[in-house]
Amino acid sequence: MQINAHTRMIGIIGYPVRHSLSPLMHNAEFRRLGLNLVYLAWEVAQPALPLAIRGLRALGAVGFNVTVPHKQAVVAELDELSEEAKVIGAVNTVRFENGRAVGYNTDAEGWREDAELEVPLKGATVSIIGAGGAARAVAVGACQAGAAKLIICNRRFETAETLGELIAHFFPHVQVSWSSLCGDRCRELIRSSQIVINATPIGMADKGGTPIPTEWLIEGQFVYDTIYTPAETQLLREARQRGCRVRNGIGMLVRQGAKAFELWTGLKPDIQSMIATVEHALSTSTTSHQNPSAVRSA
Repeated sequence: MQINAHTRMIGIIGYPVRHSLSPLMHNAEFRRLGLNLVYLAWEVAQPALPLAIRGLRALGAVGFNVTVPHKQAVVAELDELSEEAKVIGAVNTVRFENGRAVGYNTDAEGWREDAELEVPLKGATVSIIGAGGAARAVAVGACQAGAAKLIICNRRFETAETLGELIAHFFPHVQVSWSSLCGDRCRELIRSSQIVINATPIGMADKGGTPIPTEWLIEGQFVYDTIYTPAETQLLREARQRGCRVRNGIGMLVRQGAKAFELWTGLKPDIQSMIATVEHALSTSTTSHQNPSAVRSA
């Protein structure tokens, strides 16, 4: 890739963000398609978020991705939201359009497409662990795909309740339940599900652990972890050992990224090529020693 006076910027904002694999997969596609664009990673602490967005707007950036912890906070800094972003209440992709910052959420569709490569969502009972931005996107994706029941389990009951009521409002045909992450009720709700999704950072390479006791899982369930480093989290490893089907978040990362790529460029990237780039990076010893802690759209 040749950087010159006509090169335009795209990137990702988060804190931390140096672990992100998004620059690798996007820059590889820019090169393949001959686009004069460069994708960077910008580590932005919460207090600096408004200033960072004003700066990118002033510099003529094409747009940017947003990862933790800014997916919900960024909404207040934007001029317009897509309908899906309004429902989710979180943004992972921003495009500058005639000086206006427009927020989108490609996580819901990216996750839905990836999960349905393994399991049908229509008519399913789906449990989501977590109630943050990623959980909101997964919840909307599951409901859009026709899930019959949605269960939200979160450390703070009040946050689970807020998300549950939001989903029930927008998707009245879906039976929605919520619970705190402790006690018999949460365990029984999880065990009643065909699909269990971890939408928390618990299990990332620098955190470890599992978001729920894996003894709660039962054979035959499909367990999806939105984390993609490590490729097999403790949750997925122990779920597999208990006879569950499992899938990590690499596909979600790539598919949400591919949709963002299309929003910025108007072109469809090669998803398989993007997956190969990410998997190669994860398989190298260099990447494994960079304290990887990427999750979801990072």
